Amino acid sequence: MKNTITLICLFTAILIQAQNGTKIKGTVVSKNEVVSGVVITLYPTKKTTTTDANGRFSFEAITSGTYEVQVSGMGFQTAKKRIKTEENEVQIVDFDLTNFQNDLAEVVVTGTKTFKRQTKSPVIVNVLDSKTLNNLQVCNLSEGLKFQPGLRVETDCQTCNYQQLRMNGLAGGYSQILINGRPLFSPLMGLYGMEQLPVNMIERIEVIRGGGSSLYGSSAIGGTVNVITKIPKKDAFEINSTYYNIDGKSNDYNLNGNATLVNEDKNAGISLFMTHRERQHYDANGDNFSEIPLIENNSIGANFFLLPTDNQKIELSISNLNEYRFGGEIVDKPAYLTLQSEERKHKIWMGSLDYQINFDNQKSSLITYGAWQNTDRKHYTGTFPEDPIAIQNHLENPPYGISNTQTLQGGIQFNHKLEDFLKGTNTLTIGTEYISDKVFDEIKSYNYIVDQHTKDFGSFLQSDWEISPSLDLLSGVRMDAHNLVDKVIFSPRISLLYKYKDNSQFRLSYGTGFRAPQAFDTDLHIAFAGGGVSRVIYDPNLIEERSKSWSASINYDKATEKFIAGFTLEGFYTHLKDAFILQNIGEDQFGQIFEKQNGDEATVQGITIELRANYNKIAQLESGFTFQTSQFSKAITYINRITPTRDFLRTPNQYGFANLTFSATERLKLNLNYVFTGSMKIAHFAGAENQTTDEFLNTKTFSELNSKIAYTIPSEKYKMNFEIYGGIKNIFNQYQADFDIGKNRDSNYVYGPGLPRTTFIGIKISN
Repeated sequence: MKNTITLICLFTAILIQAQNGTKIKGTVVSKNEVVSGVVITLYPTKKTTTTDANGRFSFEAITSGTYEVQVSGMGFQTAKKRIKTEENEVQIVDFDLTNFQNDLAEVVVTGTKTFKRQTKSPVIVNVLDSKTLNNLQVCNLSEGLKFQPGLRVETDCQTCNYQQLRMNGLAGGYSQILINGRPLFSPLMGLYGMEQLPVNMIERIEVIRGGGSSLYGSSAIGGTVNVITKIPKKDAFEINSTYYNIDGKSNDYNLNGNATLVNEDKNAGISLFMTHRERQHYDANGDNFSEIPLIENNSIGANFFLLPTDNQKIELSISNLNEYRFGGEIVDKPAYLTLQSEERKHKIWMGSLDYQINFDNQKSSLITYGAWQNTDRKHYTGTFPEDPIAIQNHLENPPYGISNTQTLQGGIQFNHKLEDFLKGTNTLTIGTEYISDKVFDEIKSYNYIVDQHTKDFGSFLQSDWEISPSLDLLSGVRMDAHNLVDKVIFSPRISLLYKYKDNSQFRLSYGTGFRAPQAFDTDLHIAFAGGGVSRVIYDPNLIEERSKSWSASINYDKATEKFIAGFTLEGFYTHLKDAFILQNIGEDQFGQIFEKQNGDEATVQGITIELRANYNKIAQLESGFTFQTSQFSKAITYINRITPTRDFLRTPNQYGFANLTFSATERLKLNLNYVFTGSMKIAHFAGAENQTTDEFLNTKTFSELNSKIAYTIPSEKYKMNFEIYGGIKNIFNQYQADFDIGKNRDSNYVYGPGLPRTTFIGIKISN
């Protein structure tokens, strides 16, 4: 008790001290937009800080005197102001920077759990911002992630179209998807959540590939995707309406709206979003069964921020996503009377609350946070039987199911910067968090149930040591006590960054991780095959899967006043021990049964190449290409009576993207983007009238070329901008041409682009 009182008194004294003395504070903007993460240096003290997400900075407890305040950041001209301060004065120093080139070194937070310039992060953090997402004409998270190096988004069900993210060749369960830094993607939300998150709620997406993200805990073996939602910066609104026509057969209508409000003092604001979507079924082969399901989606959400004082910040985010999804036979009947269908009704709530206080002249910060997600789902998955007795049983007890998942997270994090640590600086981070994830999914008529409650108590310690201006060592360890794992697991990581001059960085990283024997997204999907349904069950002796990951990279950028170009070359290697495998163990009266077991070992290794260039903000190119192999040490039996294989299924050895944006004038903008996927091994079960044998086959390579043209008409009278746009997705229509036919199709036999040739047109109104 005495120690607690002493700590409280000491903490209070530090806070009081932080409020006294002379202060220098201000805001940095460029073209009326706040600029976060630029470096502010106070001479002659050489004290440094960075602007926060609202462009604000401050130096506290300063003695009176004459100072020079300098602002610098890659992509901006250095700005300086000379000031003179008096005792106990609050001096306001604002900056308006002239931005003359594209900034390839923006501020990121995901790599170290603290704000860091992208070029100074010891682990590679790729960023996809809202401007790029708009240029690509994507309407949700899943479509946007295709345009990140080392990432691939695939559609895994011909009937319901659930989607899976693969990072560095590893399946969806190996990747951690965060929302504002919080793990709100439950196993159930992982099936459809990437398509349910509308693009207009996203400010930017930060991606870390490989084990460098082990600080985020279990399921971050393949990497981490952090979706950062819209942040209010100024009073603004936007309404965006888009119509898509899918192959001349089906319609898809999207309506999005955004509004932001910020008070005069810039210390409080709110960001609002809404989206409405109506998409019809699409039947690719004329058998009256959909390859793309009907979707009706309505989503709303809000982000709030409040700065009670100069050194405190409160952020609150809340969202509600509602989706109805139906795929299968295209008839106007209840689901249980169709020949084959999947019906889903999702109601999702999620939110987070963060409080941060900075003190000790910005050298220390304390962050407390909580997050919550709840998903209620009603669903149907079934095939209408042919036997009279089976028909009677089906009508009396149709295979409807209910699902509920709840995720709760709470934690605290403390950061402290040591400015004189062995002739360098060191930012220490320590934190602890608790994550609870409840998963319940039941279809009584199939005797199918998943009822699991996972609890993970994690603590992490990190040192971000800038040994010199050119050398940075990031090291840390995370400890996890998971209720489904017998012992406490320690996951260390270490990354070394060497900066050669101002335009080159060399990185080496090593990290370990684990996956607990819990339910993952794809395990909760019930697939159609051979006239029945296939399900995943768990080996009672299943233990955790462990990983070790290495990566090495070189990053180079050459910048002039009007031109910037660069490349990144990264090699990666991940070794899995006791790797999770799906073993076909036979079938029952309902269909195929796959058991999740521990296999032996597996290895994923490869090289990713990124190229980028920007000329005077007129033409910008971004691209990435990955070459890799993914194999188990021992062959796996996916299909009985078929020779086992060591290869990871649905995992191509080559894939990549390119994105070219051309601003012909201030009003006219063109975009051309491309996605390539190489050949991959895929299982195909018999049952459909066009497929009489079980087999493995290698798919053809396929490419997806997309285009967009946009023209903006400004209106001085109404003080608004009107943007008219249109384009074509999958221009050469490289859509899968050999889908199964009829109700007995293998629903997992699906590959290729998510859409056939699709034309679109839209209008956006904004101020």
